[in-house]
Amino acid sequence: MAPEPPLLSMSGITKSFPGVRALDGVDLDVQAGEVHCLLGQNGAGKSTLIKVLAGAHQPDTGTIRWRGEEVVLRSPIAAMRRGIATIYQELDLVEHLSVAENVHLGHEPVGAGFVVRSKAARATTAALLARLGHPEIDPGRLVGELPAAQRQIVSMARALSHDVRLIVMDEPSAALDPDEVDNLFRIVGDLTAAGVAVVYISHRLEEIRRIGDRVTVLKDGRAVARGLPAKSTPTREVVALMTGRDVAYVFPERPAAAPAGEPVLSVRGLAREGEFGALDLDVRPGEIVGLAGLVGSGRSEILETVYGARRPTAGQVRVDGRPLRPGSVRAAVRAGLGLAPEERKAQALLMLESVTRNVSVSSMSRFARGGWIDRAAERGAARAAVRELSLRPDNPDVPVRTLSGGNQQKAVLARWLLRGCRVLLLDEPTRGVDVGARAELYAVVRRLADEGLAVLLVSSEVPEVLGLADRVLVLREGRVVHEAPARELDEHRVLDLVMEGSPAA
Repeated sequence: MAPEPPLLSMSGITKSFPGVRALDGVDLDVQAGEVHCLLGQNGAGKSTLIKVLAGAHQPDTGTIRWRGEEVVLRSPIAAMRRGIATIYQELDLVEHLSVAENVHLGHEPVGAGFVVRSKAARATTAALLARLGHPEIDPGRLVGELPAAQRQIVSMARALSHDVRLIVMDEPSAALDPDEVDNLFRIVGDLTAAGVAVVYISHRLEEIRRIGDRVTVLKDGRAVARGLPAKSTPTREVVALMTGRDVAYVFPERPAAAPAGEPVLSVRGLAREGEFGALDLDVRPGEIVGLAGLVGSGRSEILETVYGARRPTAGQVRVDGRPLRPGSVRAAVRAGLGLAPEERKAQALLMLESVTRNVSVSSMSRFARGGWIDRAAERGAARAAVRELSLRPDNPDVPVRTLSGGNQQKAVLARWLLRGCRVLLLDEPTRGVDVGARAELYAVVRRLADEGLAVLLVSSEVPEVLGLADRVLVLREGRVVHEAPARELDEHRVLDLVMEGSPAA
């Protein structure tokens, strides 16, 4: 008896864009009921390959077979009708529509006269959300009002609203806390048990080992390894395949002595009703302080309040002993604060502008000459900041949208370096950044701290907080439950504290 053909088989897929060969003869096969992990650094071709599979790009050459039959996926709708759903890292939800409207967008239930049956849409959406472990999400609520983690769940519900046989998940755990990651893996397990295949993309190699069956590695548009066993292939081998070199996934060495001197950033009694309360913290020059906690513990809200993007209901922020005007970003920036936000593409970068403009945008007064901008001075200053952080390519004229995730983050850091900030606020600094670029970013942040910068860091990855920070504040339900030097903590201790801790006396 002949063996069952793969559910999906992509053979010899090529795709070129002006000046770039994004895919160069890539092969990928996926079996029904498996989790097939797709790995590679930013720019390796992963996004282009999944857009070919989703019908968003047409390959230049190559064939796609679906359940043994050669097919042409001319559009995302054609892919969805075949049973192929894609959940992108940058979620394609419509913020001004409700949860139910997003879930059923493009295939709304209709009755007589083609009138949309809103009640039926809400009912099926509620059932899907319950299946995904989030019955608390209101199908009638606007998506724009939801936090990032719940938007991810809505995107998954939309995929499951179709009769899917294969789901592509691009960095699905990026906005999730450990409990939600466990729930995600439960969902994936339920899907694969029912015969649904999952193509799973993540930069978190520990997730691949935990959830994956097989691994395909892309590098420079080619598949350099296909079908590796996910659980038994050594991490160093996977990293070497991805990068072309043996990269140790390590953090820079900390200074032997704790930073001394007066705090450059001092927070006392800072609170926002319903988000976090009564926070005290200090950050000294040369010190990296990490905030660890689950999604919803107030981590990002604290950074945004310190930065003036949110107005506190109580407390005060001081820089070099001088109080900041509450709720004023302008006052914070003038005092020497800089924020690299969680959603850098939406909140920090001008995606259609050049690297130069993105780096200089917070320092334009430096280049004003009699009511005009000295473009040569602006470009020269941006180039110097870019070179200091080893941003690639070393060309400040390229659009920032063409850069990898790691280099986009360096552009944000270069902005604050040019501004001469004293305190750097980092929210999820390596989200969407590949393993090789992470090590570079860690080295940059450590070097800036060693040169006297004060850094306040938020990350959902506990190993990142412990590896990069000098001192850690553990948050639970908006309050600090523990504070200690990072070297005195480990991941299990931190997770115990955020799950079960109580506010410290």
